[in-house]
Formats: sequence, structure tokens, C-alpha cells
Amino acid sequence: MIHDIRTEQRTYNAIIERGCLARVAEFLPPKATSIFVVSEERVWDLYGSQVAGALRRRGHHVLLFPGGEVYKRLSAVETLAEQMVTHGADRASVVIAVGGGIVNDVAGFLAAVFMRGIPVIQVPTTLLAQVDASVGGKTGVNLCSGKNLIGSFHQPLVVLIDPLVLASLPDREYRAGLFEIVKCGIIADAGLFAALRDQRDRVLARDSAILERIISDSVRIKAEVVSADEKEGGLRRILNFGHTFGHALEAETGYERFLHGEAVGWGMKAAVELSRLEGVLSNADAQAILACIDSYESIPPLDGIDPSRIAARLRSDKKTVGGRTHFVLAESIGATRVTADVNEANVLAAIQTALAA
Repeated sequence: MIHDIRTEQRTYNAIIERGCLARVAEFLPPKATSIFVVSEERVWDLYGSQVAGALRRRGHHVLLFPGGEVYKRLSAVETLAEQMVTHGADRASVVIAVGGGIVNDVAGFLAAVFMRGIPVIQVPTTLLAQVDASVGGKTGVNLCSGKNLIGSFHQPLVVLIDPLVLASLPDREYRAGLFEIVKCGIIADAGLFAALRDQRDRVLARDSAILERIISDSVRIKAEVVSADEKEGGLRRILNFGHTFGHALEAETGYERFLHGEAVGWGMKAAVELSRLEGVLSNADAQAILACIDSYESIPPLDGIDPSRIAARLRSDKKTVGGRTHFVLAESIGATRVTADVNEANVLAAIQTALAA
């Protein structure tokens, strides 16, 4: 399956194909002078031989950095860039990101800023990265005060999504990635939502047919949104459903307690409650969405978190403009709206309800 992403910067493909990991060399520019594969040790132990085998005729340098949100910082980008210089990188070099969302974000940002921009190929190896981080050109790193506050839009040459790599994904990471797919159903595709609701057992069993279907649907939705709004001036904001609250939760807990997908899963519960309190989402649809989220049972305990501190964190979110935070609200299953016109008391109440759930 191939989905086109058409942006002002570049038109490229997101290819969903078993075994496509071995095709990475096919997409390198003919005049690439040097190739830098950015990954983390755990991922490289699993898939390094396949990638290295695919690149054996071109040669490459492997740059490893520690995984985890706490390492998604400017210091990591500087370290990687210094290593590239040591190995003779120039403006005709290419970065290949092999890993999960953090690797895709960091390596993408490295490519965006190294010598003011060099090409990058995204090879996502987690479910969350396959349906979210690798597609759309968003790259970035965290600050202590907030998630992804330093970054750039830098579209890749291609995104290679190999469903076979998901067989080795730990159950917690797999379930966390499913929340991004649930999000896609909520914001744009009631049929995808129904598949996740009605075929939970097949999804959790990683049945190949249903898995490839939900990955493809999610990538299609993101491709359509990004093609219409590359730099999040309007429509693309709907992709942030659950992220505004989720990013605040991650920052408040020091990026150590929750996986990103888990934080988004919780953030969607808060967004659903806010949508209901604001009167734009029916109780029936709210209950259906919450039941689907809860059915994937992957959000760690939320004890000891102060709702007021989560609310305060929202003010430093990227979607806050002029002191007003923009929220993505669900209108129904498959439809959303973006607004900054919400009752602040409802925001705090939504956080409190979601933390208590």
C-alpha cells in the first residue's frame, strides 16, 4: 500500500509493505556522498543487520543514542551532529532514521538543521512511529517546560513502514501505539473506530490483516491532512486531539512515567470530557469513545498528579497563541473542531475527571 503526501516542500510516499526495510537503499539519492543511520542500541540489535545488508553497496555510518523522552533534547542533536562532522558529512549526506518516534523526531530534526538541511529517510519501527511520528515532516526535541517546543517541518524523501517489525514490539509499546490509531478514528473515520471497537481481540493479537488495515487507514488520514495543511495553519490541528492534555501530562511527570501513546490515550479521555462539558459531544458518543480507549488497557496509574499543575502546563503548549490554548474537541465519532473558546472551569474539571477515571 502506498500513500502520497503532497506538500509545498516535497511530494513523497509512505510505503506500507512487509519486508520493505530491506529496500531502503533504493530511495537514496544517486549523488549522496555519505549515509548516516541514526538509531538506538535496542533497535539496532534487532534490525541493524537488515539495514546494514541493504546498504552494503553504499557504505554507511551508524550513530546510536539512548532512547527515551529524557534524551530527546538539543544536546543529543549536537552530539549526533558532531559525530557526523567527524565522519566527513557534507550537504550531500543523507540521514536514515531507524527506530521509534523519538528516533524519527530527533533524526529528522538533525537532518533539518545540519548544514541548514539535508535529506532524511524515515524507517519507523514502532506502531506509534509508523502511524504518527514518521509521516508529515514534524521534527523536534523537548524542553524541560514542554514537549517538542524546538523543532522544524522537514519532509522526508520516503517513509518505509514494515509491519513485520511489529512482531518484536513489547506489548506495552504496541498498546501505546494503538491510541494514535484510535485518535485517527475519532477525528476522521468512524469506520476505523468501529474496527478498533469491534475487532479488539484481533487487533491485540496483531492479526496481520487487521493490523495492516488500521495502519493504512491511519497513514491515509494523516497523509490527507498533511497534504492539505503542511504547517498546521488550520486543518492539521485536528491531529492534536488528545495531545494538548497528553503533552502536559508528560511534561509534568518528567517524561519518565508514561510512554507518549499512553499520555495521548489519557489526553483523549480529558478531551472527550471537555467536549462533553462544552456541549459539543453527546453523552452516548462520549461513552463509546471512552469505552474503546479503556478496552486497550494500557494507561499506567495516575495517582499523585495535581490537576491544577496539568492545567498550568497547558499555557506553554505549542498550540497556545496569545495566551489562549487551542483545544481539539470531538463533535461526534469521526468529526472534530478546533477552538480556543472554552470555559476554563471545564478544562480543569475535564482534567480532574480524566485523572480520577
